[in-house]
Amino acid sequence: MRTRPQVCEALLFALALHTGVCYGIKWLALSKTPAALALNQTQHCKQLEGLVSAQVQLCRSNLELMRTIVHAAREAMKACRRAFSDMRWNCSSIERAPNYLLDLERGTRESAFVYALSAAAISHTIARACTSGDLPGCSCGPVPGEPPGPGNRWGGCADNLSYGLLMGAKFSDAPMKVKKTGSQANKLMRLHNSEVGRQALRASLETKCKCHGVSGSCSIRTCWKGLQELRDVAADLKTRYLSATKVVHRPMGTRKHLVPKDLDIRPVKDSELVYLQSSPDFCMKNEKVGSHGTQDRQCNKTSNGSDSCDLMCCGRGYNPYTDRVVERCHCKYHWCCYVTCRRCERTVERYVCK
Repeated sequence: MRTRPQVCEALLFALALHTGVCYGIKWLALSKTPAALALNQTQHCKQLEGLVSAQVQLCRSNLELMRTIVHAAREAMKACRRAFSDMRWNCSSIERAPNYLLDLERGTRESAFVYALSAAAISHTIARACTSGDLPGCSCGPVPGEPPGPGNRWGGCADNLSYGLLMGAKFSDAPMKVKKTGSQANKLMRLHNSEVGRQALRASLETKCKCHGVSGSCSIRTCWKGLQELRDVAADLKTRYLSATKVVHRPMGTRKHLVPKDLDIRPVKDSELVYLQSSPDFCMKNEKVGSHGTQDRQCNKTSNGSDSCDLMCCGRGYNPYTDRVVERCHCKYHWCCYVTCRRCERTVERYVCK
């Protein structure tokens, strides 16, 4: 017979799953779209997993975008796993899309990061697809109005950030604009974090140049505006994740707003990630709260960071083991123009958490 706390926990878990509070990132399930699905007919849109009706309609009216959006879902997952590979919460639960656990179902710091990253990823991928000529509805981004600097000239093909932001926001924000999908506080939080992701993407736009001239003299440089890699945007968002602000939904004037919980009432900054509910420490496995635990996770004995054995293993200790690594060595350059290497094997000691 279940005890009262167990019953309450089960009811809360069921309620969280039933409220549909994370519809906004269920579209990441597109990463599992089979290659056999051509996505060249509107009826294919209904076969895609994780979409709300508004996204299905966007799919039908922008069918040429869907391959790019599928790619964006895959890139978002890879970027999240890479960014958090050295943390207790390592973003492995993102691969459960669309059936998330509570770490991403609730308004946690982790869900704040994933909403921001997924919003950035879809706009980033669309902007880059315009540049590469993969989308018939867009082309290169506009030439900047300001001069490019001495010895430089605008040219090349800029990433079309404005089109990426427009279409990316239409698709990724659509679930949060559907009525009866979670509380107003959750909607505000997720829309805010999605915009933080797009802001981080805007901040990543930089001037890139290529040299021209006799014998590489670089007498003239052709320049264009290009986005940084998604992994760099993810690193920026991870910094914001580490300093995210816990908020509450509180009346300010005639309407309710998200305001920092532990500070004097002030508006939430446009640049900060926000969350409503605290997360567990992710030390022990507890799927009900979305924690996979850190048992058997690899740790770094010499590190002082989040991947250190002390922090990763939560004080439980760690076990050493040896691993054989095969790598290229004794490489030689031959004129002209190739390199030959030997294959060398060495033994390294690694550590995993108890």
